[in-house]
Amino acid sequence: MKVITIRELFETKKKDLALSLVTEPETLNKKLSSQFINRPGLALAGYLDVFFSDCLQVFGEVEVRYLQTLPEELMLERMRRIFQMDIPCIIITKGLTFPPSIEYLANDLNIPILSSRLSTAQLIQLLNRYLLDVFALEKTIHATLVEVFSLGILLTGKSGIGKSECALDLIHRGHSLVGDDLITIRLIDDKLIGKSSRDLGSFMEIRGVGFVNVERMFGIERVRKQKEIDLQIELMPWQENIDYERIGLANNYAEHLGVKLPIIYLPVSPGKNVSVIVEVAAMNMILKGVGYDAAEDFNRLLHEQIRKQTLQKPIVT
Repeated sequence: MKVITIRELFETKKKDLALSLVTEPETLNKKLSSQFINRPGLALAGYLDVFFSDCLQVFGEVEVRYLQTLPEELMLERMRRIFQMDIPCIIITKGLTFPPSIEYLANDLNIPILSSRLSTAQLIQLLNRYLLDVFALEKTIHATLVEVFSLGILLTGKSGIGKSECALDLIHRGHSLVGDDLITIRLIDDKLIGKSSRDLGSFMEIRGVGFVNVERMFGIERVRKQKEIDLQIELMPWQENIDYERIGLANNYAEHLGVKLPIIYLPVSPGKNVSVIVEVAAMNMILKGVGYDAAEDFNRLLHEQIRKQTLQKPIVT
């Protein structure tokens, strides 16, 4: 399980979320392990049987105004019970403030309190986006990720099969590189997002040549920071005894982080222009997305032709 400190959140999003620290700096060492956000209205009313204590607690105008209606002793008792649940942090919206007694209590129990000038809705929207990204499931694989006709194409296969060379040819033909060799795949909003695992710039290793810098060689418009993955193409050595897909009626899928991804198994042999085939696969997928399937169309025409020939065949008596 991934864990971050409230200090990381504060320093990373201080400007975007218009944050300021209310409690002592030492409280920022508190850890956060949940991507979810909670508004503790029922907890303030005294109901703690169902309380998500591992989440960030957001206090909007409703929660702050409710606290102001309580006698000070009751208010402190309710807040103490919430603090004793070992919550990771409280964020107050709209620039509102707590009474000094709550701030003292938070410092005493080592609970960080942050204040934001944003509205509650704005803060929750931006915070949700940040936490979703931080706590996204991820894995790293050996692959090359390119953008072809706005689709994210994940090229996989054994080392030396020609993934980088294929990607280089695609870049030369006007497409874009996301990452080469090691790709980190992250699950965000049920989508697979890929990016380079190494923050070393847009370098590619081409056997026999060495490293090339795609951004410097082809221009910044030929690189992408990250891309949603739409299709995986597995490059495989050609073998005569394997029955490869020839019509395209069968749909194959690979699974990454619990999400099924369409996959094409592409045999590679000397002289085969793999980059053109990758372009055709991408265009074919775009056509399928708008309702046209060439394999089904061919199959339909073939069946019609067989039916016509059958009807025209004379009956022998």
